[in-house]
Amino acid sequence: MAVRSYWILAETGTRCRIRRLENTSPTCQTTSNAAPAGGASPSASPSLTLYQYQTCPFCSKVRAFMDYHGLAYRVVEVNPVMRREIKWSTYRKVPILMVDEHLQLNDSSVIISSLKTYLVSKGSSMSDILRCYPELKSVNDSGKEVTEYSNKYWLMLTEDETAAVYPDKGMQKEEMKWRQWADDWLVHLISPNVYRSTSEALASFDYIVREGKFGALEGVFAKYVGAAAMFVIAKRLKSRHNLQDDVRQDLYKAVNDWVAAVGKKRKFMGGERPNLADLIFTYHVHLERSPRDKWGSLYTAVFGVLRVMEGLEAFDDMMANTKVKPWYRRMEAATRNHNDRS
Repeated sequence: MAVRSYWILAETGTRCRIRRLENTSPTCQTTSNAAPAGGASPSASPSLTLYQYQTCPFCSKVRAFMDYHGLAYRVVEVNPVMRREIKWSTYRKVPILMVDEHLQLNDSSVIISSLKTYLVSKGSSMSDILRCYPELKSVNDSGKEVTEYSNKYWLMLTEDETAAVYPDKGMQKEEMKWRQWADDWLVHLISPNVYRSTSEALASFDYIVREGKFGALEGVFAKYVGAAAMFVIAKRLKSRHNLQDDVRQDLYKAVNDWVAAVGKKRKFMGGERPNLADLIFTYHVHLERSPRDKWGSLYTAVFGVLRVMEGLEAFDDMMANTKVKPWYRRMEAATRNHNDRS
């Protein structure tokens, strides 16, 4: 009777251990050796299709991970106004990752954790792994239904696999802490900085319209109405998250906090190679773009076509006024050289 152990974060927020025995039905089952219906076979490379907005930082997180790990995938650009491309889905946000055209993964952190688990745990199927990240629905203070996912910063690995991925004490906890920090704090600094002024908002939407799926009239409408709307929303976000009058200062502090956490003795938070926090942080703060070809080489896919925005003041100011540049250039080189072809 085979035993496989997993660490997960329970819905109560406490840490618990799940032990799975063969022929039982645990909460988290990830050891099937047969290709399940609607899921990828553990022995085959799954077909991946990413539904995204070009300028969505959460989509950029997923692209960063897949490009760094050398995963082939197809991109479907979703029109952010009409969203016709995802009309088939009851989940109306992006990113959405379809595996073998049958298995739907939602939420950027769930997608990344599921894919990393799949790459490390060679005997697990994607459909079994996804069961480890149950969907939770609740109603917020405004009366709106919201969806969250349990365990989304955890990798569902055996103790031996966990030790291989996180050889040093505290590495796993540190990675999870900064992944959550990026989602809970850093991402909320992007819009107030990118849409800080009317001119910056128009510059951002000029790029969004160029890269998005807009018709001529729809593009004009999106650029001017969208820029005005996001300028107002950015002000609301500034108030909601108690940002300083000069929102750049919050961005600078967040970036410098990250640099301090990496420290002077490590190339990356992951040590010699970037970990999930490095990759995710890069795509939250990266606000520039380069030319691309139809499919995109590795370099242009990561730091080219899939960059969130091009030549914006926020990125230039950040690079000039923080200590992030040396780490950032190392990340460029690591991603360009494809350092983790799993």
